[in-house]
Amino acid sequence: MALILALLSASLLAAEPTPAMLQNVGIDPKLGTVFPLELEFTDEAGETVTLGKYFKENKPVILELVYYGCPNLCTYLLNGTLEGLKGLKWSAGREFEMVAVSIDPNETPDLASTKKANYLKEYGRSGSETGWHFLTATEANVRQLADAVGFRYQYDPEIKQYAHAAGLFVLTPDGKLARTLFGIQFSPRDLRLALVEASEGKVGTIVDRLLLFCYGYDPKANKYVLFASNAMKAGGAATIFALSFLVYRLGRKRKT
Repeated sequence: MALILALLSASLLAAEPTPAMLQNVGIDPKLGTVFPLELEFTDEAGETVTLGKYFKENKPVILELVYYGCPNLCTYLLNGTLEGLKGLKWSAGREFEMVAVSIDPNETPDLASTKKANYLKEYGRSGSETGWHFLTATEANVRQLADAVGFRYQYDPEIKQYAHAAGLFVLTPDGKLARTLFGIQFSPRDLRLALVEASEGKVGTIVDRLLLFCYGYDPKANKYVLFASNAMKAGGAATIFALSFLVYRLGRKRKT
């Protein structure tokens, strides 16, 4: 993967066309897409499961498309996700589900199990073993899942690696794509807001919902940014509420 990124950087600096092996690589967000929840995968225990197993009432799902033997980019993505999750008070398996799917059809449940054990140890949250899943699948099913989220990748037989982009896909409890977060590092705030957005306010507090009103996702900045007009509206509403409460309390004191 490092070789692929180096080739891409060199081609951009030289104003040359994108290398052929990278022309079909990227992420094209398909917000609102309904996921094929009937697709079958193999979990880290070697059991056949459907994608729908991980979609539960009121729980959004964070999906990662990686491959466990990736020497570079996937490790950075998984590590970046882990660090962001560790900064959240919410935990996988309680407020949301984490699902990693290998894009390499040759990878085995044993490798997925090892990967899961390593990340759960670093995560250190009790009960997270039921909420963070590492899956493998056939080429056809992986491709169908990748197409649903707009994830384009390509295998390079010369270096025996996959060329792919990096990002997280945040899904609603009923299996629709709500948000795509690009990159390999994710702040706890961005993860929290994406989960609140995907759950339609069913995860989080009223403060989280207020933050979502003030912040919106900017794909150019690859993060949630403050919308000044919404913040002013929210601030005005909060002021009115505070004044109303004060008047109410003063009225109660006068009556007593």
